[in-house]
Amino acid sequence: MTRRICWLTYSSLCVVFFFTNSAIAQKVTNPTNEHPNPYRTINGYFDLPGGRSWGSTSAVDIDIDGESIWVAERCGTNSCATSNVDSVIKYDKDGNILTSFGGGMIIWPHGIHVDRYGNVWVTDARAATATEIAENPDAAGKGHVVLKFSPEGDLLLTLGSPGVAGDGRGPLLNSPNDVVTGPDGSIYVGDGHGGQGGNADLSTVARIVKFDRHGRFIESWGSIGTAPGKFRTPHSLAFDSQGRLFVADRGNVRIQIFEQDGTFIDEWYQFGRLSGIYIDANDVLYAADSESSATSNPGWRRGIRVGSAITGHLFAFIPDPDRNPGGTSAAEGVAADKYGNIYGAEVGPRQLVKYVRED
Repeated sequence: MTRRICWLTYSSLCVVFFFTNSAIAQKVTNPTNEHPNPYRTINGYFDLPGGRSWGSTSAVDIDIDGESIWVAERCGTNSCATSNVDSVIKYDKDGNILTSFGGGMIIWPHGIHVDRYGNVWVTDARAATATEIAENPDAAGKGHVVLKFSPEGDLLLTLGSPGVAGDGRGPLLNSPNDVVTGPDGSIYVGDGHGGQGGNADLSTVARIVKFDRHGRFIESWGSIGTAPGKFRTPHSLAFDSQGRLFVADRGNVRIQIFEQDGTFIDEWYQFGRLSGIYIDANDVLYAADSESSATSNPGWRRGIRVGSAITGHLFAFIPDPDRNPGGTSAAEGVAADKYGNIYGAEVGPRQLVKYVRED
């Protein structure tokens, strides 16, 4: 039996829920662009060490203290291959720099995760190009890995083989997007950045890779495609309080939800073409849409959508101020501190923006 319910509490738009005997499949009849924006934007809140300029930034997370902010930026440009500056920076809640590290270790920082012990995980999503290696030979033999650092910047663990791109099987990684640790300490990696590109084919890597807490390969699931359990760039990962794994399946313009063993639960479309996903301790879901456009997701505006990880309802939207964006704009990475402030990491505009809730 199937029932159709139109929720009008959060918006004048109709979000349709199809209730079946199994999972709840959610489809959106109209773009979710009209929810209220109760946030004030603060630009220029964060400076980089030495006063250098921001590079492209997609990686942001919150420290275990609930208020300090970790970010990984691409060394003033869109790559760290020819730079030795620290790309991983920690700020206090007032925007002061507390520590930095990672100089010369990462080619293309893409995702970041702070585990329950305060360790900092960073995905290095590509190897250096031949041009970059010619300029800086030390860039060779790096990339396609996940790096685990202590809070002080000591390298504790490497997943994958530095500089070696995997083929979508086993423990080798190929342009890993994001990493998160599960309730039991298992490690999950969203592997494969190229699933939405024009050159993508059946050999394109698009999967979730699971390791045990020591970094030993357990299994992987998924391949390129549009069906449930398949991906076109598993771009960002997060767990909710129930231990369900949420995957921002960007190229398929949806969230997919899984059990920890890879069993498919549901797919949601109401959060847009999201690049970043973050779920806080209260199961508030923050989704960063940096790529919706007339061709990739017609009618949808870019920005950060805020809703419930339990019900899927939306209740806020921070729109991209650019009505006619080009390339990538608005936040690609997103996180929220214990006070409800949101942090958006921007690849195109190259900055980290703070959003303060004003009730």
